[in-house]
Amino acid sequence: MLTLDDFDFDLPGELIAQHPTAERTASRLLQLADGMLADHCFGELPQLLQPGDLLVFNDTRVIRARLFGHKESGGRIEVLIERIVDPQHAVAQLRASKSPQPGSRILLEDSIELVVRGRSGEQDEFFALELVGEGDLWSLIELHGRLPLPPYIQHAASAADEARYQTVFARCPGAVAAPTAGLHFDAALLARLAECGIEVAWLTLHVGAGTFQPVRVHRLSEHRMHAERFEIPPATVAAIARTRVRGGKVIAVGTTSLRALEAAAQGGELRSGAAETDIFITPGYDFRVVDRLITNFHLPKSTLLMLVSAFAGLETVRGAYDHAIRQRYRFFSYGDAMLLTRH
Repeated sequence: MLTLDDFDFDLPGELIAQHPTAERTASRLLQLADGMLADHCFGELPQLLQPGDLLVFNDTRVIRARLFGHKESGGRIEVLIERIVDPQHAVAQLRASKSPQPGSRILLEDSIELVVRGRSGEQDEFFALELVGEGDLWSLIELHGRLPLPPYIQHAASAADEARYQTVFARCPGAVAAPTAGLHFDAALLARLAECGIEVAWLTLHVGAGTFQPVRVHRLSEHRMHAERFEIPPATVAAIARTRVRGGKVIAVGTTSLRALEAAAQGGELRSGAAETDIFITPGYDFRVVDRLITNFHLPKSTLLMLVSAFAGLETVRGAYDHAIRQRYRFFSYGDAMLLTRH
């Protein structure tokens, strides 16, 4: 009977990375394998993998999903887009002194007028919004919105963040948070991996704003995940099959890639195509696809820490986090990374 307390730990605030390293590959990498810990630089990743292994990346692109404005009453409002449903409709988190009522209008960035249609989400945590007049939300948000840095980063998004809070391979817009394990890769590292005989494949999972929402129940069995959209191309399914035949390892780059792959294999066989997933992975989960995982260090009591603990073992991850804190690793989106082997 797992509870939130099983995934709590004390993290010194100064270890929460506020800015990325000067070079993407200069971050640190903590390897966990066979119960052993080893400290590396992320640029050493090619030496830690084997020819014939497969890296699976999430190619989602972060949209400019944070907007500010005011309600009809004049009160200030902050909007964080959760999902653009179609060119005229979106689902979002709203922050205001008083929640707007259905039918009321809001004006964002002096340019985007929206009408509130009601609440949305499993627990009514989001608002359904509709664009007033012509235009489309994709282009308007890209033109007037702001990059949505995570809440634990304490500065407004700068020009440097515009570049570094995207992966170098981001190409499918739709996420409101970056798949942060991919932030450590640059073009030179991808080229070295290819030279070492390590194959790559792609999928898309659009990370939602719900990823930062806290778990509000004590017993994990009572928690319900927010749903996220993903798509796995047939070429990726084929690449995974080839990897299995040659005896290589399937390595998910990030928890988002892992969630998409495992969700697509819930029927027993990995299938290509587009779908939504609210899969909640906790210790005891039977992994079907992924052999190794590259991931950043996660928040206490977070669903991502639960997923990582399911993958590598709860006690193993606890020990790794204790080691990372003692060795002053940098945590969260702009922080360092881990290379985990399924236990």
